[in-house]
Formats: sequence, structure tokens, C-alpha cells
Amino acid sequence: MRKLLVIVLLAVITFAMVTTVLEMPTFGDPANPTNNEVPERYVQETIRETGVLNVIAAIITDYRAFDTLGEATVLFVAIAAALSTLKAH
Repeated sequence: MRKLLVIVLLAVITFAMVTTVLEMPTFGDPANPTNNEVPERYVQETIRETGVLNVIAAIITDYRAFDTLGEATVLFVAIAAALSTLKAH
């Protein structure tokens, strides 16, 4: 029974992943919204929405703040793990 449940769960996960990949836009397609709409909005609306003159700084600290926080957390954890491993010996 347990093996059957594992197989069914893996089949559902595989189906979800394949469906998601098939629904993704073609990589490099000029009609892809991430290639035209998102950068255009960042350039046109940054000053009005954030009040920051530097578009790159606004993207990193305002639009993508959670992503930047996540990246900084991963780096901190990696450094802490490396240091604790080195000090253990």
C-alpha cells in the first residue's frame, strides 16, 4: 500500500512539473512578457513608484527586495557553515 501511495504521489508531482514546463513561454521569445513588459515598466515607472533616480538600485532594493534578502541569507548561511566546518577540525 505504501509503495502504491509513493508511486501515485510521484506521478502527481511529475504531472504537475511537466504541465508547468509545457505552459512556460518559449525561452528567448521576443513576445515573452519578461523580455518586453517588465523591463519597460521598470524604466518608465521607477521614479514615480519608488522616488529613486537610480533604476538599478530601485530594482534591487524595492521591486526585488525579498529576492535580494533571500540571496543574502543563502550567502550568510553558506559562510556560517563553512566557518563552523573549518573550526570543527
